[in-house]
Amino acid sequence: MLTVKESQKNFIKLLILFIAIITPWVIGFLYVENTQNQQKADQVKLVNYKKNTTIRADHSKFEILQQHFETPQDVTRACLSCHNLTDKDFMHTTHWKWTRDYVTDAGDTVQFGKKNAINNFCIGISSNEPRCTSCHAGYGWKDHNFDFSDPDNIDCLVCHDQTGTYKKFPAGAGYPVKEAKKFGKKTFYPPDFNKIAQNVGPPKRENCGTCHYTGGGGNNVKHGDLALELNHTTKEIDVHMAADGPDMTCVDCHKTSAHVITGKMYSVSSMDINRVTCEQCHTGQPHKNTIINRHTKKVACETCHIPEFAKGTATKMHWDWSTAGKFNDDGSVLIKKDSAGNMIYHSFKGSFVWEENVKPEYVWFNGTAKHYLPGQKIDTSQVVQINTLLGNYSDKKAKITPVKVHRGRQIYDSKNNILIIPHLFGKDSTAYWKNFDWNLAAETGMKSANLPYSGEYGFVKTEMFWPVNHMVAPMDKSLTCKDCHARESRLNELTDFYLPGRDKSSFLDWLGIALMAFAFVGVLIHAVLRISK
Repeated sequence: MLTVKESQKNFIKLLILFIAIITPWVIGFLYVENTQNQQKADQVKLVNYKKNTTIRADHSKFEILQQHFETPQDVTRACLSCHNLTDKDFMHTTHWKWTRDYVTDAGDTVQFGKKNAINNFCIGISSNEPRCTSCHAGYGWKDHNFDFSDPDNIDCLVCHDQTGTYKKFPAGAGYPVKEAKKFGKKTFYPPDFNKIAQNVGPPKRENCGTCHYTGGGGNNVKHGDLALELNHTTKEIDVHMAADGPDMTCVDCHKTSAHVITGKMYSVSSMDINRVTCEQCHTGQPHKNTIINRHTKKVACETCHIPEFAKGTATKMHWDWSTAGKFNDDGSVLIKKDSAGNMIYHSFKGSFVWEENVKPEYVWFNGTAKHYLPGQKIDTSQVVQINTLLGNYSDKKAKITPVKVHRGRQIYDSKNNILIIPHLFGKDSTAYWKNFDWNLAAETGMKSANLPYSGEYGFVKTEMFWPVNHMVAPMDKSLTCKDCHARESRLNELTDFYLPGRDKSSFLDWLGIALMAFAFVGVLIHAVLRISK
């Protein structure tokens, strides 16, 4: 029979053993919690960022800008009379050429870009120029005869207007209207060239957004993270552009030299050069917490800091061209909208799916991409990837990156097995939006693109990948450890690496359980032996 004192000693021994067993678990739990709390509270370091405060010339004082301008080209000539080397700089940029060097799988270097690329939104430019080139920084690109060497064709105002009144006509081959003209529900008015020319300056968000917000036919259609809301926004939408935050403009990050603007959109870009990265302002080790900093080797900043995109306006996630061509019983254009007012069907374009507050998909991305080139054969038994972001876990340059994946169904040559660039826009008898005959539209479009057409067509599933870089969330809304390190992980589609908390190994699981069981049994045996003495 044990005495009271001996019983107390044995109880203390058991308590010590219990504490020894449970302490590592408690420490681990508290460490994870502390890491997550630090992640939320950690102020990110900001370096190498300075607002451009250069005092600009007052253009209203320049005599040459007092003249009456009849045409936009007159304004360009006046601009170039002082900025007499700018035309040479600008005409070497991709904003002007709409192409850049692209290395094919065979090792050949070709010119590739918006000028000749195929996408799964409005598909392609060839034969549709007057509509598509309304976003070109030039005047008069209405067909293949556009003169890219003529500096008079440069549109200075679209990027430098500070009045907010300069508008290109949506189907005017880059020109503004000469007289009031209606397009859809909007009326476009001739710009006051004199007023605008005397009020120019560095591009504002509104200038860049004129094209980049509304590509694909409407606000936030393509990118998902670039929308009109960014012109006047809050931290909840984007912490960088927020009026109640740094109030940054596009060119604060997209630095420019000789009219070459840094930044790339991988719908048409392929090389890991001239990019804009978070690290240029925040460094590669931005956090005080070393565990979080280690993640930056394989995880892009955007992955944690952009948990959602399309936060202010829905973005288009699916476009099915195969359903186009249906009309109301009276022959009028059929238009359907969802409860939020998003167009989900149009006779001209087919069916759409829109989403708001979208959780990104994730890919390994090393800064390079490959693209479908016009005329390449496709495998119709699989989804055709129009652009492919390259990288994998073993790639030292690759990081987990958030993307918008736009999926669709579009026309292809079912005999030659190549994607078709259809002739959509125009008043001629072969334009699809005029006569709704896919065969005629395919024939004209492919002839314009100098590609073969067999006379047989079908529709194939496609997808495009758009890296998400804007709409950065406030710090307390960024992802935490459990968003990825859990069974229901955001990264469940990336299966080429072991992710703690998400993945399991039966062997390791049973080994761990066995070791824990042996340790527990050993502790019990030891305790029993000590107590029985």
